[in-house]
Amino acid sequence: MVSLRFPTATFPRLPPPLPANRMAFAAAIAAAAAAAATASLTLTAKSAGRPLPRPTPSGPIWASLSMADGTAPGSVEPRTGAAFPAETAGGRRLLGVGLRRTTILGLKSIDVYAFGVYADENDLKQLREKYQKLPVSELKGNAELINDALERDIRMTVRLQIVYGRLSIRSVRSAFEKSVGSRLQKFGGSDTKELLQSFVSLFKDEYKLPKGSVIELSRESSHVLKISIEGEELGSIQSKLLCKSILDLYIGDDPLDKNAKDSIQENMASTLKN
Repeated sequence: MVSLRFPTATFPRLPPPLPANRMAFAAAIAAAAAAAATASLTLTAKSAGRPLPRPTPSGPIWASLSMADGTAPGSVEPRTGAAFPAETAGGRRLLGVGLRRTTILGLKSIDVYAFGVYADENDLKQLREKYQKLPVSELKGNAELINDALERDIRMTVRLQIVYGRLSIRSVRSAFEKSVGSRLQKFGGSDTKELLQSFVSLFKDEYKLPKGSVIELSRESSHVLKISIEGEELGSIQSKLLCKSILDLYIGDDPLDKNAKDSIQENMASTLKN
């Protein structure tokens, strides 16, 4: 009878199992390290855009999106998470972001839309000769700078991103009738109803505004206001008064979002100094 012999296999000795409490501690460390690695790939704490100057602690803190696919980063409105590109298709640069809130029946406050204000840098530099000798610290609160930005033929865009999921086009019309109407009266007196109607009538019932929809209000050359929803142009109106009245909602002396207006003005001032 033949005896078959096999060499004895040598196996490494395994370490004794960790106690339950040490195993839990090791797992917690691994999970924390994975979470930190994931977080580092998504949000950074710097301002986005040209890049824009860092906001002061008193102003709004924006997150910056780090795009893995190489897309240009843009600012995020922190309360809603609405993201804005660093520049528009026309090359206008983002100056700041803010939030439009309203109260329903005096009881419940809701977020209606986030907004970003953009400007053509070359147009803005029309103001450089007048303001270049002033430090940014003085320009930040300079009412004359804002008045010049409202009055001059500077191409600007206000990009509205809807964050309230039940907003109707009728509600938008009604809100603009009140807000833009009050600004038209502020700058142009009482005889502005026809101009206001020509603006709000462009927002027809056929347009839907689901959450995430984008409305753009753009002042083009020669004070032409161009209105679009989701890239579709609704119409345009040539009126310096109407352009000024709409921009005043966001950067004027009684803005919809004061912190946003302050940041926009600071970045406008920095553009003039660069």
